[in-house]
This record gives sequence, structure tokens and C-alpha cells, in this order.
Amino acid sequence: MVAQIQGSSMVPNPILLRASFSNTLLHHFPGYYTSKFQKYCSWNVSGSNSAAFSSTATSPVFDENPAEQDGGLSKKLVNLKENHRISANHQTYIWLLDGCLKSGSLSDAKKLYGRILKSGFDVDNVICSRLIDVYVNSGEFRDAVQVFENMPDRNLSCWNKMICLFVGKKLTNQVLNLFKQMLAESVEPDPSTFANVLRACSGGKIDFCYVKQIHGKVIRHGLGTNTLVCNPLIDLYSKNGFIETAKRVFGSLSVRDNVSWVAMISGLSRSGHEEEGIHLFLKMHDSGIIPTPYILSSVTSACTKIKLFELGEQLHALIYKWGYLDETFVCNALVTLYSRQGKFMSAEEIFSEMQHRDEVSYNSLISGLAQCGFSERSLQLFEKMQVDSLKPDCVTVASLLSACASVGALHKGRQLHSYAIKAGILWDIIIEGSLLDLYVKCSDVETAREFFLTTQTENVVLWNVMLVAYGQLSDLSESVKIFSQMQIEGLMPNQYTYPSILKTCTSVSAFDLGEQIHTQVIKAGFQPNVYVCSVLIDMYAKHGKLETALKILGQLNEEDIVSWTAMIAGYAQHDFFVEALKLFEEMLDQGIRSDNIGLSSAISACAGIQALSQGQQVHAQSIVSGYSHDLSISNALVSLYARCGRMQDAHSAFDSIDVKDSISWNGLISGFAQIGHCEEALQVFSQMNRAGIEADMFTFVSAVSAAANTANIKQGKQIHAMILKTGNSRETEASNVLITLYSKCGSLDDAQREFLEMPEKNEVSWNAMITGYSQHGCGNKAIEFFEEMKQHDMMPNHVTYVGVLAACSHVGLVDEGLNYFKSMNEEHGLVPKPEHYACVVDILGRSGFLVRAREFIETMPIEPDAMVWRTLLSASTVHKNMEIGEVAARHLLELEPKDSATYVLLSNMYAVAGKWGYRDRARQLMKDRGVKKEPGRSWIEVKNSVHAFFVGDRLHPLADNIYEFLDDLNKRAAALGYVQDRYSLLNDIEQGQKDPTTYVHSEKLAIAFGLLSLSSAIPLRVIKNLRVCNDCHNWIKFVSKISNRAIVVRDSYRFHHFEDGGCSCHDYW
Repeated sequence: MVAQIQGSSMVPNPILLRASFSNTLLHHFPGYYTSKFQKYCSWNVSGSNSAAFSSTATSPVFDENPAEQDGGLSKKLVNLKENHRISANHQTYIWLLDGCLKSGSLSDAKKLYGRILKSGFDVDNVICSRLIDVYVNSGEFRDAVQVFENMPDRNLSCWNKMICLFVGKKLTNQVLNLFKQMLAESVEPDPSTFANVLRACSGGKIDFCYVKQIHGKVIRHGLGTNTLVCNPLIDLYSKNGFIETAKRVFGSLSVRDNVSWVAMISGLSRSGHEEEGIHLFLKMHDSGIIPTPYILSSVTSACTKIKLFELGEQLHALIYKWGYLDETFVCNALVTLYSRQGKFMSAEEIFSEMQHRDEVSYNSLISGLAQCGFSERSLQLFEKMQVDSLKPDCVTVASLLSACASVGALHKGRQLHSYAIKAGILWDIIIEGSLLDLYVKCSDVETAREFFLTTQTENVVLWNVMLVAYGQLSDLSESVKIFSQMQIEGLMPNQYTYPSILKTCTSVSAFDLGEQIHTQVIKAGFQPNVYVCSVLIDMYAKHGKLETALKILGQLNEEDIVSWTAMIAGYAQHDFFVEALKLFEEMLDQGIRSDNIGLSSAISACAGIQALSQGQQVHAQSIVSGYSHDLSISNALVSLYARCGRMQDAHSAFDSIDVKDSISWNGLISGFAQIGHCEEALQVFSQMNRAGIEADMFTFVSAVSAAANTANIKQGKQIHAMILKTGNSRETEASNVLITLYSKCGSLDDAQREFLEMPEKNEVSWNAMITGYSQHGCGNKAIEFFEEMKQHDMMPNHVTYVGVLAACSHVGLVDEGLNYFKSMNEEHGLVPKPEHYACVVDILGRSGFLVRAREFIETMPIEPDAMVWRTLLSASTVHKNMEIGEVAARHLLELEPKDSATYVLLSNMYAVAGKWGYRDRARQLMKDRGVKKEPGRSWIEVKNSVHAFFVGDRLHPLADNIYEFLDDLNKRAAALGYVQDRYSLLNDIEQGQKDPTTYVHSEKLAIAFGLLSLSSAIPLRVIKNLRVCNDCHNWIKFVSKISNRAIVVRDSYRFHHFEDGGCSCHDYW
């Protein structure tokens, strides 16, 4: 190459130079040059005009004398020229510059450059190129550029060196300008040129059209399949989202090296094509190519992203096999892999064995721990990170803030806030969002607001977090202000903004505003968004707009489990249990696997209709799906089994819950109460109190309802006291159930007092009082309340009219009752239900208008149910109308052949009419069909114990005393004019054969026991499961006068208040 440059042959020159070069410089020359020097440098000078350094000399070599350490390069070169009048030639400067390059002696190089300028060799391209190498190696960027710019004739090698220099300095624009200038000077680029220019494009922000233009030039130069050029092209295209183009470039390569595979695999992994990247890696592996650590790191990260954890663990084995565990970035990928799948023992083992841990190592483990709820451990790692003198970055601090937010560690979060300020990272967008989220989740909304006002408010995420904050407080006013202000400031709500404000509208029942925002959602084009739709479905479903919710669900283009479960839950919450189960089955048929919310809603729907078998199937499905220990499902199962009367299963489901919440207890209490196991419900309530579980409003309502159904006024009052103590007394729902309690326990004055003290009354409050007055026979008072209710602009509902019509029935207000029935539809648009028709039949039947009652039934627009016919049969029995009674009985036996009440009423009707043969046939029919009569039973509470009595009961420990006292009461009542009618249902033969005590009704026994056991100041309260008979009703009136005691009897129809020989029903019941 030297010969070509100088244009002369290599002829050794005999002129000897004495100690011309610095020993320190020569020490760094290659051995090749050293041997040359030793060969040619003898100190015999044959002539003074020799041209050893002339342009014709090509291989002058100098003797290296290690003993001589004095003198620098410049000084010796001057001595050479002065003493021997010799000029250095091209090769001399090349060797000297090579020495500078090896030694790194910049001062010698600069002095040598001065000599080169004086000698006129600054126009020599090879020398200038070597000078550039020296300056670049020494970091003298400007000097290198200056040399390059002064070169008269720059070849491709020099251009490539300068381009490479600019690439190393990450000066993208300068690289592109240099490349443009190079092309303008007609210098043809080679693969190295293109590769460096493309790498420069990868490191800077440029218009991607320029990359495509370069790619075009690559193709025109015939380098479209060149590996060196195509590797950065693949990287560029994949990084910028042109993954298909990257794949085409990769596919066109004639030879693929490791860099090619790395570029393509990592590109696929980065751009969301993780699965393709993994498949390409497997193809590479099958081809026998050993992957680089970087490839394994990329593929491991791809496995983590798409949750192919098992394959990721197999990659761990390959990494171990090839010995790449000493690579920090590989270990970081493995730590992330195990952290994301919750295998923190493996993650921490890799972390602890790493030879070198960087910030990413800590970030991976801290983030994983924080996301999985191991907040304490993540904070411990933060402290260790500081001990290791590693500076946490934004990702680390953001993860730690999330950890603090999840456990409510506000104090630690404030410390991290201070750290972010000191570290100068406070205004990082991730830190801002995490800090705001911390204060919101720790319920420090005031601090959150103050911090929000100091942030870069153009970040829509921060506005969304503030919407969530005020949503948690149910502060609709502030939420609307935030929502409006962000739009005023030019920020467009996104797919997370609308759900946040819609959730607040749902929680505070601001349905009208929710509909307006829905309109805006449609205008903004977010209607197809799955997340937005799921929140809209939830809003409409919870507000009872189920048709609209179902329509939105039907418009979804994606299968979203949240939307389906919101719809199913909506149906279940509004008691559309059948529809909820149908939708649940449809969801499963479409291949959508239910989550815990969907399963718990389906079980709740089964509980609502007591579909035990279907509920058990869903239970089995929840176990198969891995939700056997899910709290929401366990709570639903408790409710299911309790409502279906499966007490043992209910207790088993309840006992299987490791950490029981109030919902768990409520499910057991309300379940037992709703199926009539009220005593068990109250026992569970007592257990809950002993366990120290704080009762909520639902608990109190269920417990009070259970006390009301058992007329347990004492325990009911105790629960009332707890309601007062917990501050729930002002809750409308609490007052409503207390009104029902006192009404059902016969304490109408307490019920009225509770009603009058209510701060706010709703329709349920008025209905409870109207029903209470009706049940107590105060029909006129019930009607008075009904009229007052309408004056308070309270709209009557179906329950209201049941109470009003029953009140008319109990006091014989026939015309008024019929008018009220008519007004249901005409005035309030209420379509009568079967219970309202039954009330009208009762109004007519009790008053003796049996023919009108029958005609009314025959003209009903709906098919009469068993309740309607049973009411007519009961009235026929009272008024001894066998013709109409038999018609009613015939329909009842078709509708409910297993109901014992029909046979008993029919038998009694024949008995009171003296038709003993018909009575016997009715009884035989009942026996033949295997129907058993419900035995009469009465209860009375004495000294915290409930005592139950059956007809003719002698099992009570005080039975002898009770019957003795009862006999005395009968004698005293007879003295006042009482005539016993116990034989009205027996013929003459039966009366002679039966022991009279066998037919003593249970209410008589309960009252006798109460009079024996209770203080005269305490009124007697008796519950009867059947309608009280005429004889007992008459007897109790006499007993109330004899004993001078108030006696309250609640039978299956109404309350009877006996006092001083009279009854509140005025003998009309």
C-alpha cells in the first residue's frame, strides 16, 4: 500500500540516523516495525545527501536504542534534520503516528502534526487518516474534524471514520449531513457507511421517511441482502412499528448472524408480537444456532408479557446450561418472570445470587412484590437498595409509592415524596401519578388536591385520579367540577375519564347526569370501548334500566367478562333471578369463562328462587374454576343453603370461610329469617355479637325481622338499643323495620312513636304503618294514614293497597274497599296482582256477599290462584255456604292437592253444617293422598324463654298446674256466661268417646301458663300459627275480664287485642 501511495519501489537507504526517536514512543511500536528498525539502522553514513526521508524512499527503518531515555520526539527529529540534513517522508510519519496511536501520547501527536504541516504532508490522505485515528483515540473530537475538513481529497475510509465518530457521539443530524455531503462529493458508500448511518437514525428522532430513502439507496447499491446493512434496518423498522417490513428484510437475508436474530426477535417482542418472537426463537434454536444472552433476555421478557411462564422457566434452564447467569440483564428478565407469576422465592433466589445488581434488578423485584401485595418486603428492598449505593429511579419510586398506597402506609409515602423532591424526579409523569394515587388511596384527598394543583395539569391521568378521589367520597359536585374544568382547559376525556365520573353517578344515584355523560361518550366515539361499556352496563343495571343495559351488552364487539357479570349482577339485584341465570348460561355457551363475580351472582340468583340443584351445580363449577376459597362465592353459598333450608350445608359453607366478614354473617342470619327459621337467625346474630363482628345496617334489618316474625319483642328492643348505640337510628331503613317489629309484636304505640320520630319517611314507612294498623284491626286508622300519605305526595304502590284493602276487609268497609281497588289502576296506574283480588274476595266474603265474591272471581282478568279460592272457601265455611265452598274446594284441590288447609277447611265446613259423612270423606281423601294437617301451635315468652304448646299438650313440665288452673278459669268464665263450643266439629258419638282435655287448643294452654308465670303488669303476648277459632276467641274475652289483664294474640290472619272482656276486632275477623 505504501508503494502505491509513493509511486516508487522499496529501496533500503544506507543513511544511518542516531537516536532520532523517543524510546517511549518506539516501545509501543509493533514488533514488525521494531525488527525493521534493527535491520536497517546501522550508524555508518555513506553520504550526507541521501534521501532516506525523501519521497522516493519507501522503507526507512531506524535503530531502537532502549538505553537512551532522554529527549522527546520533536527534539530528536530536529537534531536529525540539523545534523544530517534529512527530511522525513510519508512512511516515517505513518510509523510515528502509529506509535502515538499505540502510546496514546497526544502531546507527541500534536507536535508531530506541526511538523507534518511544515513538511507539507498535511495533504497526504493516508497521514491525515492516521491523524484522525490518533485524535479520535485520544478524544480530541474537534481536532479530528479539523483535520478531516482540511483534507483536499477525502476517500471512503475517511468518510466512514468521521461518520463512525459522529455516531459514537450520538450526533444524528451531523451524521446525516455528513452522509449527504459525502454523496454530493460522489463518494460511493459501502456497507459500513450504510450500517453506521442507519445506526445513527436509530439513536435520534428523525423523520422516518429519511430511513426509507436510505433503504432505497441500499437496494440500488445492491446491498439489500447484506447482513451488516440489514441488521440495523430490521432494528429500525421494528422499533418504529413497521414490523411487517422488518420481517421482509429479515426474510431477504442470505446470511443471518446473531445480530440479525437479536434484532428480529427483540423487535417482535417489543412491538406486541411476543408470540411470533417466541416462535422465531424456537426456529433459531432448532437450527442449532446458540442464542446470545440478549436474545434469551428478550424471549424471557416476551414469555412474561404473555404469561407463558412455563416456557419462561424452560428458558431459565437453557440460560443456566449456556452459562449466562452472570449477565445482569438476563437475570433481571428472570427476576421479572418469577415475580409476575408470584414465585417470589425463585425471584429472590436469582436476585440474591446475582454477581452484580443494578437499578433494573431492584425495580423488577420491587415492582413484582408491590403488585402482588407484598408491600412490606418491597419497602425492605428499597432500604437494601440504598445500602448498595444504588440510586432509585422513577420506576422504583413509583413502585414503592404503589406499595405504600396498597397498605395505607401514608407516612412512608410522604418520605418517598420527600426523596423524589431531593432527587429531582418529582415532576416525572410516573411519579406525579403515583403520588396522587397514594394520597387518594390513603383518603388524604386534601393533600391530593394540593399536590394536583402544583402538577403539570396537561396530564389527563392526574385529572382521572382526582375524579376517582372525589368518587370515593361520593362527592358528585367536586367530580363534576373536575370533569368540566379539564375540558375547559382543552383536555379531552379518555376511556378512563368517563368510567370514573360514571361510577360516581352510579354510587350517588345521579342517573340523569349519567345519561347525559353517556350521550357525551357516544359523541366522543368511546361507545365501543369495552371498559366504558362495562361501567355503563353497571350504571343502567343498578338503576333498574335493564333493557338499556342489555342493549349495550349486545352491541359489544369483544367478549368482556366484566360487562357480562355486571349484567348478571343487575338482574340478580333487582330480583330477576330467572333472567340472571339464563344470561349466565348464555355467557358460558359463548365460551366466556366466568369469574368470581359472575359465579357469586349466579349463586345469589339460585338462592333468590331457591333453586338448590342449579345452585349446587354452580358451586361445583366454582370449585373447578379455582374459586373454592373466594369470599364472595362463599358468602353467596351461605345464603343459598340457608334460604333453601339446608341448615347443615349453610353452616358448613359458613365455617369454611377463614376470615368472615359482615356479609358472611348476614347471609346466615337473613337466610334463616327468610325461610322462617327465625330462632336460629337470632342465635347466629348473638354469636356474631360475641365474636366481636360489627353489625351493619343489613344485619340489624335481618335480625329485627327475625325478632318480629317470632314476636320476640324483648330481643327486638335489645337490637333497637344497639341500633341507637351504633348511630343507625336515623337511617330510614332501620326505622321501617322497627315499625314492623313493634306492629308484629302487638305494640302499636311503639310503632307509631318510631314513625313520628323519623327524620325522613318513604313509601315503605307509610306502608309499614298502614299494614300495622290493618293487622291490628284498626281499619279506619289505616285508611286515615293512607289519605295522609297521598297528601305528603307519597305514591302508593302494590304493598300499600294490600294494607288498605285488608283494612277494609277487617272492619267490613265493603264499598270503600271496592272503590280503593278500582282507584289502583285509574288513579295510580297500578295493575292489580293476585293478592289484591284475594283481598276483594275477602272483603265480600267476610261480609257474607259470597255470590258477589264468586262472580268477582269469575270476571277476573287473570287466572285466580290458590289464595283467591282459599279465601272464598274460608268465607264459605264461616257462613256455612256449602255450594260455593265446594266450588272453591274443587279448584283448590286441582291447584294445590297437597295443601292441608284445603282439606281442613272443607272438613270444617261440612262439620259446622252437620254433614258428618261429607266431613269423613274429606278427611279420608286427605289421608289417602298422604297429606298431613299442620298441627295448631302457640308460643309465649316467659322469663327469656319461649314456650310452645300443641293442642291437648301434656309435655310441659308444669302441665298438671296448667290444666288445673285452666279448669278454674273455665269455671269462672262460665259463671260470667261463657258457653264452651269445643264440640262444634264433632258428632255425638265422638263427643262421648273423647277426653275433653284432648281438644284443648294450644292458645288456651299458652294463656293459662302466662297468667300463672308472668307479673300482672306484663301483658300476655301469644302467637298462633293458625286462625283462632270462635270458641277460643270468645273464651279469651272472658279471661281478659276475669284476670283484668291485657292479652294480645297474633294468629295467621291478624292481631287480637283482648281487654276487659272485649276484642279489638269487634268479633269481626
